[in-house]
Amino acid sequence: MSFKSNVLTVAALAVASAPVLAQDMTIVSWGGAYSKSQLLAYHQPYMEKNPNVKIINDDSSAEAVAKLRAMAEANNTTWDVVDVVASDAIRLCDEGLAMEIDPDKYLAPAPDGTPASKDFGEMLVSSCFIPQIVYSTTFGYRTNVAEWGGKEPDNICDVFDLKTFPGKRSLEKRPINNMEWALLCADVPKNKVYDVLQTPEGQTKAFTKLDTIKSQTIWWSAGADTPQLLADGEIVIGSTYNGRLFALIEEQKKPVKMLWDAQVFDLDGWIIPAGLSDERKKRALDYIYFATDTQRLADQAKYISYGPARQSSAPLVGKHASLGIAMAAHMPTDPDNAKNTFLYNYEWWADYRDDLDAKFQAWLAK
Repeated sequence: MSFKSNVLTVAALAVASAPVLAQDMTIVSWGGAYSKSQLLAYHQPYMEKNPNVKIINDDSSAEAVAKLRAMAEANNTTWDVVDVVASDAIRLCDEGLAMEIDPDKYLAPAPDGTPASKDFGEMLVSSCFIPQIVYSTTFGYRTNVAEWGGKEPDNICDVFDLKTFPGKRSLEKRPINNMEWALLCADVPKNKVYDVLQTPEGQTKAFTKLDTIKSQTIWWSAGADTPQLLADGEIVIGSTYNGRLFALIEEQKKPVKMLWDAQVFDLDGWIIPAGLSDERKKRALDYIYFATDTQRLADQAKYISYGPARQSSAPLVGKHASLGIAMAAHMPTDPDNAKNTFLYNYEWWADYRDDLDAKFQAWLAK
């Protein structure tokens, strides 16, 4: 065999052994207006670019940690890309359930050549986490509650004031945010909340404050729940993600306003589960590279009021795709909305989440 034949044979073997890209991909997210924004900004453009690819949507992100643990235990991980909050990404990474990703190898640089690691900056809170958006959990309230006598809540502690603002509330069925708000309204200084919350006495203090509204609270698990409850008039005030409330107020034109006080900033983004086959991992990385570039992250802000996680994306945020309204003023990071924010501690919750989850569910069952 000639030298040329040997080279061709080696090249052919290399191509044959290189992993092909999987054609089906299950992407897990949160549903509702948020998943729709991802569909329009990421999924559809990606499938147009890759016509043989079929993206299967799954709205199970609220259960991502438990389900990925179970999948790993069964050695049968069926998800390819998963949207999670930053604290869950840290937990999954620490447990070896999420792939570590070098941002400068696997993520697109900014248009001016700035490496992804610098463009995302402090948003890269975990070596397994690829940030998409800055969002907040905050409250929406009905503007036509007769029993309120024309008053409107303007302080987070109004949520706990059943005398001035009677009516049903909704809160998420987990300790995160609820415990912090309870302590703030039990006179704990903002900068001491996590110090207090890590003690048994502080946890009791938070639960005692939550006890004052427990009988008037509907507990939600899906981000779409509170907007629907507000729209139907089943509650007068409730917590959810600011983008869901934007859709309710600006798109559906419901008689609802935002209560930005003590909104909790958080990050949301992608992880790739550990243990995928080579072809599935290659497809997932290809999707992530596409979906987290500067333009794509800015594009998501055309459909929902979440700030893009890249610095280079912010100047590209313009008007809503169908409403034609400028989106910057509806972002949680807008100065008028961010006058009193609460900064979520990702690492603290990564350490304490399992323990407080158990205590919270036991408290709910009482």
